[in-house]
Amino acid sequence: MWMPLLGLLFGAILGSAISFEIPIAYAKYMSIAVLASLDSVFGGIKSVLEDRFDGFILLTGFFSNTLLAAMLAYLGDKLGVDLYMAAVFAFGVRLFQNLATIRHHLISRTLRNLGPDKR
Repeated sequence: MWMPLLGLLFGAILGSAISFEIPIAYAKYMSIAVLASLDSVFGGIKSVLEDRFDGFILLTGFFSNTLLAAMLAYLGDKLGVDLYMAAVFAFGVRLFQNLATIRHHLISRTLRNLGPDKR
């Protein structure tokens, strides 16, 4: 369970230490890539807490979600429509759902460990 969190922390520190600019033309694609990766990380943490983690599912979900979202963004650019917003909305909803499930598991586990006489 700690490995995804350590990877996220390491990536955040590394990203903060290295400074580079992304061209504005790629901002939509980068926002989708960040959301897809966060969705995968939170989905992986949720799976670990539910004792059903599978690394293959994590990796294939990450790449297929990222590819579909990038294709939507590209198609939207060609059509002049903000189709990437569909991916932003979908990933945003999943992020909050996964975060709520993780929070619920952690609170339940903490309360269970405290016991009824320690609350």
